[in-house]
Amino acid sequence: MKKLVLITLIAIAAVAAPMAQAQDKSPRKQWMTEMRQYKRAYLAKELDLTKEQQAKFFPLYEDMEDECARLDEDTRQMERRISEAPDASDLEYEKATEAIYETKVRQAEIEKDYAAKFKEVLSPKQLFRLKEADRKFARDMMRQHHRLRGNARAAAEKAQQ
Repeated sequence: MKKLVLITLIAIAAVAAPMAQAQDKSPRKQWMTEMRQYKRAYLAKELDLTKEQQAKFFPLYEDMEDECARLDEDTRQMERRISEAPDASDLEYEKATEAIYETKVRQAEIEKDYAAKFKEVLSPKQLFRLKEADRKFARDMMRQHHRLRGNARAAAEKAQQ
């Protein structure tokens, strides 16, 4: 059942991503909402969160993710501006490179700040397991994505034969 939900979400993502670029942001926003809900369920299970913990933890966790995502988006926009500028100077490239690395430092600071807030909600064991659960979720998502792409590629090759 878990795999079916994951496969469905990834399939939705594959369809919604190009549509989100071509149209308004609503399909992408819907996909992000669905992914967030799936991740909530995943983390709740992996960390064995009570309903009370979930009610307190997820708003904090999602605020942290939103801050990191905004930082990433700002950095990507800056990268695009520099890479698309035909007359970018060495100094601009240097400053952009520094900003890229500084983004990772800033994200780590954000996570550390939120870890202190998570301590008020999670047990020490749950807090310890959080980062691993995050990595496991990302690995599972990538595994499913690659599996779907492989299946789609195989189906396309079979249709051509």
